Amino acid sequence: MNKYKFSKEDFDVFLIDGLEERMAELIRTIRPKLEALGEYFAPTLSNISGDEMFVHVAKHARRTINPPKDTWVAFANNKRGYKMLPHFQIGLWESHVFVWFAIIYEAPIKAEYGKKLTQHFANIKAEIPDHFVWSIDHMKPEATPQHHLTDEELLSMFNRLQTVKKSEILCGVHLSKEDVVKMSEEEFLSIIESTFKAVLPLYHLSRETITT
Repeated sequence: MNKYKFSKEDFDVFLIDGLEERMAELIRTIRPKLEALGEYFAPTLSNISGDEMFVHVAKHARRTINPPKDTWVAFANNKRGYKMLPHFQIGLWESHVFVWFAIIYEAPIKAEYGKKLTQHFANIKAEIPDHFVWSIDHMKPEATPQHHLTDEELLSMFNRLQTVKKSEILCGVHLSKEDVVKMSEEEFLSIIESTFKAVLPLYHLSRETITT
């Protein structure tokens, strides 16, 4: 039994009909792994980021009808919450695992951060691996690999942060369900750690935004 890695059974939770039924299985099978991943990676992220990172496992407490289509653990430098802050996430949809750095619509620094991203565009393009994906909506499973984006398209994502109230930016990797099920726990943990290290420049830029 893997303590950290997701199994076919975990992905299949998102095929269960009904809020209560899906939540019961999510709590039974997936949440213990999210909690374990949180405990595992919080010290690493604290060390590499220079900020103490706190673990926030999604509770889906506000849902009354629709069952969750994804779930996650987030890491932020605040014990009380993460949605208003730059943060890191590990989570899964029925089709894949996502590991990334995120600034979502609640974050008050969005516009200023968008300016920072634009100013440092060349460095970001060079530092972020080409196979990493970018997203502008954490509520949707789709994301676009950097090597499929033109400079203009990526810049438009950064500009959108400055002008659209509900804008978001997320960058990291998607690991297909099939690949995750086949890989060893050691491989899985190694990919997550290397992803966090690769997106660290984006986090440091966000910290610059907050302090300037």
